[in-house]
This record gives sequence, structure tokens and C-alpha cells, in this order.
Amino acid sequence: MDDQDGYFGERVAAAYDTSSGDMFEPGVIEETVGFLAPLAGGGWALELGIGTGRVALPLARQGVRVHGIDLSRAMVTRLRAKPGGDGIGVTIGDFATTRVDGTFSVVYLLYNTIMNLTTQAEQVACFRNAAAHLEPGGCFVIEVMIPELRRLPAGQNIVPYHAGPTGWAFDIYDVATQATSSNYIEVVDGRGEYRSIPFRYVWPSELDLMAQLAGLRPRERWDGWTREPFTSESRRHVSVWEKPTA
Repeated sequence: MDDQDGYFGERVAAAYDTSSGDMFEPGVIEETVGFLAPLAGGGWALELGIGTGRVALPLARQGVRVHGIDLSRAMVTRLRAKPGGDGIGVTIGDFATTRVDGTFSVVYLLYNTIMNLTTQAEQVACFRNAAAHLEPGGCFVIEVMIPELRRLPAGQNIVPYHAGPTGWAFDIYDVATQATSSNYIEVVDGRGEYRSIPFRYVWPSELDLMAQLAGLRPRERWDGWTREPFTSESRRHVSVWEKPTA
């Protein structure tokens, strides 16, 4: 682990924007921005874990004023190097506790990033931090996966999701503690390298309780950014909680 940038140091940042994940597909980004921009309205948006600006930059191009919080200086350096990146304010720090000036119409935390907080206490703190930044009537938005425990046969705690001649990737689950990790093995020139990143998975109902503790109330929950119904077969959800006006 990089002590300064957590698990998202220079090596991860250098390759982050070349990921094969569908989160970088133009259509996905367009849908995400299309969901968030109306929530911002004429106010400010705060992105927790802004990273390299995957969503913040196109959201800013829609006229939304965006500020970000991120622990990784290496990721933010990539944001700064992109067109328009120098126009987005970023505060370096832990997004669960770091405060910035002002209030926001929408605070958002995308693509499983709530799981980077590896204890329940940290996740609760994140909700409280988001609520503290919201203006009355403002919204907190989270996009996160549904834990894939249904893929675990009895007695097994590993879910593989990539296997190839030069690399393997798998998740390890501890259902007693909700601790999980994404693990990567890569072979280059006959030498193997192993990397592991810890997470804490969290259920929708648990997030609702965290929101309640932070003084927020449920507004909507969907399967995705285009507002497909959330069902028992959904593999992720986009959830919105609102700060009461009184």
C-alpha cells in the first residue's frame, strides 16, 4: 500500500483510465451525468472520491460547479492534467471526515467507492459528512454493487471473475464481518506479482439505516442510471437520500 495515497497510488492511477470496466464507456458516463445534473440544479455538486475526474469533468461541462474530495494525490494529478481539470477544486483528504466550505445541492459517491471504507463506523461517518455538506432539500447519491454472495457455494469464500494465461482476479468474502478484498495475480516475463485491495460490502437496507442516523430520508432507488426498477435480481443499485427542508 502507498502510505500517502492509500491503495490508489501512482501505479493504480497511471492505469486507472485505461481500465476495461464499463464505467468508462461514453454511454455509461452520459447516463450518470444525466442523472446527477438535474439534482445539482443551479447549485454545487460535491464528489467524494473524485479520482481522475471520470464523472466530474463531463458534469462540469454541463455547467455544474463541482468540487471534489480525494485521498490520492496521484489520482488528482491525472485529473489536473485533463482539459478543464484545473477548473475543479479538490480537497485532499479522507472523504468520510474531510470538510470543505459551503453547502451543496448534491453529494455523490460512485462505482462502489463506499466500500473503500472498510469499517461500518467509517461508512456511517461518510453519511454524516455528506449530510453536513448538503443544503436543505439536497441529495446524497450512492452507486454500489449488491454483494455477490449468491455466487458462493456452501463452504466457499472466493468468487473468481477473471482468468487468463497471464493474470487472475478474484474476490474473497468473509460473511461474518462483511470484509472482502479484490485480489490480482499478474505474470510478466515469467515473474508473478500479487496485489490485494480491502473493501467492506454493504446492503441497501444497511445504507438506509446509515442515512437515517445522518438525518437523511430515502428518496429513490434504481437498478441503474436510467431508472430501471430495483429488484431482487439487481446486481447493483443507485440510491438517493434527501436532507429534509425542516
